[in-house]
Amino acid sequence: MANEIWTSFRPLARAGYAARGLIYGVIGVFAALAAIGAGEAMGSRDALLVLLSSVAGSVLAYALVAGFAFYALWRLIQAGFDTDNHGTDPKGIAIRGGLLVSGLVYAALASYTLSLAGGGGSSGGGWAATLAAFVGARWVSAILALALAGAGMAHIIKAVQERYARYLKADAGAMKIIHPVAKTGLVARGLVFLILAFLLLTRTFRGGDQASSKAALEFIQSLPLGWLLLSLMGLGLIAFALYSFIEARYRRINVEDARM
Repeated sequence: MANEIWTSFRPLARAGYAARGLIYGVIGVFAALAAIGAGEAMGSRDALLVLLSSVAGSVLAYALVAGFAFYALWRLIQAGFDTDNHGTDPKGIAIRGGLLVSGLVYAALASYTLSLAGGGGSSGGGWAATLAAFVGARWVSAILALALAGAGMAHIIKAVQERYARYLKADAGAMKIIHPVAKTGLVARGLVFLILAFLLLTRTFRGGDQASSKAALEFIQSLPLGWLLLSLMGLGLIAFALYSFIEARYRRINVEDARM
């Protein structure tokens, strides 16, 4: 019975990867448009507002709520039950801690999306607002900055060493297409995380506005040749969106390996 429950969860986790892909697709497209002066950079909340303003916005809203919730649950299962066998050494604990944080972030994103679907405006609901206030504390920002720096480096290492391949169940022909997409997307997201870590540390010691993915993209845009860098980052985030859809199709959702 327990095994049947775990098995039935697989398509739900895949829906979560697809929901993540949608958000990063919108962020990537608008980053690329901002680079040529045809729009402005966006964070995940802005991307949600764009998606939900479409004709099928109300239907899409509840689909995204479900997708984010399933993805959050899958991340928490990965962290708590070690489905990918990361272990309990310092490196394994760090990876599982990152999965836990990812689960909490997407749970908050599900809560925010639900508030929009229910006509709650852009406040994001009580839980999301409380989480934002908690992250706004400077000591939390410092810890989160270190975690994001570690996650950013892990993304880049994962891309360079092709570690993502061990979690994909695809044949050699498919992997030839997947490799460049996965590497580009993971490096792009890793760079965004590293910039976010820098912005959070700056906020911790100097004060200022809260760091976000939108702020990271705007920081890139402010650099010399920022339009070119932002264009490349936008394309990279679109690649990460495609990688998310690839995971929705090929990721090993090995829930049967869950262990205490």
